[in-house]
Amino acid sequence: MTRINGFIGRRNFLKFAGTGSLAIAATTIGGSLIGNIPKTAIADVHPANPNPVNPSQALKLLLDGNQRFIQYKRQYPHQSLARLKLVAKAQYPFAAILGCADSRVPTEIIFDQGLGDLFVVRVAGNVASDMTIGSLEYTTAVLGTQLIVVLGHTKCGAVAAAMKNDPMPGMISDIAESIKPALTNLNPTNAVIANVQYQSKKIQHSSPILTQLLKAKKLQIVGACYDIDTGKVNLIT
Repeated sequence: MTRINGFIGRRNFLKFAGTGSLAIAATTIGGSLIGNIPKTAIADVHPANPNPVNPSQALKLLLDGNQRFIQYKRQYPHQSLARLKLVAKAQYPFAAILGCADSRVPTEIIFDQGLGDLFVVRVAGNVASDMTIGSLEYTTAVLGTQLIVVLGHTKCGAVAAAMKNDPMPGMISDIAESIKPALTNLNPTNAVIANVQYQSKKIQHSSPILTQLLKAKKLQIVGACYDIDTGKVNLIT
């Protein structure tokens, strides 16, 4: 089995995920991995990350970018043709964001980042479903991302719908049901924060891979809330 920047190779990651052996895969992180797979089997990574970014550095990059955004001083980094060609060969996002699908929260824009900088998973209510957790496992265990930010936002329609507890059509109800466990007699603002905290814990506790990375201090999970009115991202402690 290969190791990429100290993490599981993609083919083996997908093999474990497909067979339900994520717990076994998690135990290999940071351990002795044997065997080889051809480089051609990996389309988006190389054997080593040339510029690993630790969680504190990654969080600073995000918050600095958000400050530029709210101060109208955006630098539009990593958006050149040269950058486009570079990341076509490999990707090493310095942070992963589990955010809401709300059109008013465009992740790369509010953090003033560019191509290949962020691994973004967006779904209404920033819900930590099996699919979103699997995506986060991929970016951390395979691509070497060491920071996950669970990003909620003010005036979140998904959270508001979950609070009303009214019948909803189709699969929209599934989103609300995934949020309801976080809500107990809360006002809308506190409900958004509670949902971020709940989804953050769910990510950690539902994934042996992410739990192992956290224990090995190769990963940090942070909660945050984006203010729709000001554009500011506030950390949730």
